[in-house]
Amino acid sequence: MNLKIAADSKYWMWINGTLAVFEGAVKRGPTPEDTYYDTVDISSFLQEGNNTIAILLWYFGKEGFSYQPSGKAGLFVESLSPTFSLCSDKQWLATVHAGYYTPAGPQPNFRLPESNIGYDARRFSERWISMPVDSLSSWPAAVEVGLLGCKPWNKLYPRVIPLWKDYGLRAYDRQEWHRGIDRDTLVCYLPYNMQVTPAFELESQGGDTIGMCTDNYRGGGANNLRAEYVTRSGVQQYESLGWINGHAVYYILPKGVTLTRALYRESSYDTSFAGSFSCNDDFYNRLWTKAQRTLLVTMRDTYMDCPDRERAQWWGDEVIESGESFYALCPRSHLLIKKGMYELMRWQRPDGTIFSPVPASNYQTELPGQMLASVGYYGFWNYFLHTGDTATIADLYDAVKRYLEVWEYNADGTVKFRSGEWTWGDWGTNVDIQGLFNAWYYLALDGVSRMADLLDKREDAIELRRQMVSLKESFNRVFWCGDAYRANRLLPDPDDRLQALAVVSGLADESKYDAIRELLGRYEYASPYMEKYVLEALFDMGCPHEALARMKKRFGKMVDHPRLTTLFEGWGIGPEGFGGGTYNHAWSGGGLTLLSQKVCGISPIEAGFKAFRVTPQMGPLVHAEASLLSVRGRISVDLTRSGHKLDMLLTVPADTRAIIPIADNVCRVKLNGRLVFKDKKPYPGQGCEFNTSEGVSLAVSSGVWRIAFSY
Repeated sequence: MNLKIAADSKYWMWINGTLAVFEGAVKRGPTPEDTYYDTVDISSFLQEGNNTIAILLWYFGKEGFSYQPSGKAGLFVESLSPTFSLCSDKQWLATVHAGYYTPAGPQPNFRLPESNIGYDARRFSERWISMPVDSLSSWPAAVEVGLLGCKPWNKLYPRVIPLWKDYGLRAYDRQEWHRGIDRDTLVCYLPYNMQVTPAFELESQGGDTIGMCTDNYRGGGANNLRAEYVTRSGVQQYESLGWINGHAVYYILPKGVTLTRALYRESSYDTSFAGSFSCNDDFYNRLWTKAQRTLLVTMRDTYMDCPDRERAQWWGDEVIESGESFYALCPRSHLLIKKGMYELMRWQRPDGTIFSPVPASNYQTELPGQMLASVGYYGFWNYFLHTGDTATIADLYDAVKRYLEVWEYNADGTVKFRSGEWTWGDWGTNVDIQGLFNAWYYLALDGVSRMADLLDKREDAIELRRQMVSLKESFNRVFWCGDAYRANRLLPDPDDRLQALAVVSGLADESKYDAIRELLGRYEYASPYMEKYVLEALFDMGCPHEALARMKKRFGKMVDHPRLTTLFEGWGIGPEGFGGGTYNHAWSGGGLTLLSQKVCGISPIEAGFKAFRVTPQMGPLVHAEASLLSVRGRISVDLTRSGHKLDMLLTVPADTRAIIPIADNVCRVKLNGRLVFKDKKPYPGQGCEFNTSEGVSLAVSSGVWRIAFSY
């Protein structure tokens, strides 16, 4: 039996005393006015006869970067089964939980809508969770505020993403005590950076205050979230339900309290680590793994920049993160970017501009470069290319095109500068912002023109491509200086970010590659966010040795950090061994995408991996393998080089085909031991076909293939 449940802001539900939902509800804001609802199957929790449903509601009651408050706590429950009648009304009993309070002292920074959680065990009994309703005679009837769709919660939108994955309560693997004069601190180490709720069992005489936080309570330089608990007399158990994150949990206890067990519950976005990568250089294995771990800890209600300081859906970050998810996670992860795409466009302003983060209530700022990235080739189109979800593109196309029309051109044919509310191109110095905006706009035209083709909007596609041709000519005429692209010629050096975007967008032709390659070997201004595009440009120019060397140089301190399992926001190394912001920023994980997509060469060429290309660029590596779970099944490739030979073991899912380009210096190809190509001549009819329209390439259908290339 399914229940429809909406809440502002979060809820926990027990049925017959058993936990049925751990932290339900998505942070409010499918539009600026409306609310999400969950669909929850409770069949396995029901018993014959009477059943008791108990719900704990947490209303945030304040603004933040990831949430739009309705202004009033609310709960709506309705049965979706025609044979079972259930609806939240005045027959329900409800009361304010007197045990919870907001702790005094430092409060979370203004970006977070969540509050610190305090709980006084002396003030309220938790027996209500499992007691029959008729025993709660002192509770008043619930207040009926309005029918479905009433203000201030308004229209209810279905939750796009799954309920959280609950890993259950576990004991810590390692603990250590730090004794003080009047207080002791128990440091409990987690196996990796995770979203965690701390729990414990202890004995106390009553009235003692226990503090709880993680090692990154001030991650990113701001106060984040903490918790506290006031004991009652005797033996007691407690779990602080608001999730925090880090590598260690601190329990701060006054003398006289006996802590008998410390526990934790990991919860996360419900996806799995379905992708993998490994090679003969362990540095890249560790980078890939840390990027995967960083990705998961920055996913929940939305993609986040970080899980501590902000928890906000910045779209520059989301473009990088979603690109990683297609190679690192299972297809359930695709729903999180889909949700974000709808939110971004449903929050579009009347003047056509879009902004992030959304949902948000105390910060609404357009960052033009990030907005162009979101709707363009690497954002919305990349989502379609990996999922084949035409319906979402059709729903959002008009709003996306409306945003493109906000932009105008200069007399010289380049894109007119728009500052937005935050003129941001990247962290760091030497940012050639006008040039970057031109390149991002070209990538937006590219992505949206492909959407127009998909939706058979021929006139739009023709016009968008005309603009691409014109902008490319103007971009090169105005910004190319003979040895570098420069829009702002007052900057001390050419901007490596601008050179990179010119390459990956196709604005730069091959005649400029030697100059750009030399510049990317000399300048390192990009932050970890934009570094992904710099490295990709090197791969696109056929320079895998340089790309992998730069990747190792720039990310070395993050990857080699002995304690931290996630990647940092910035390059700086501070007193804690990281710096430049938080130590869990998935915008630094672009290397994961590139190791799978460029080094092992797996990339879709037809939507949803109906057809995909395998074009390895191994650089100095002699072995590399990658696997991913696409919407059509598992794809894997295992590559081994020896002398002038490359052996490939390739798995192609059912109803798909793989295209493997044959380089000019390949003299012979064997497929499952049988010769299919020799001295520039293909021999078809051996379980494969050849395509010569854009150079010779081998095409194979579903199955497992051993392919040997001789150079």
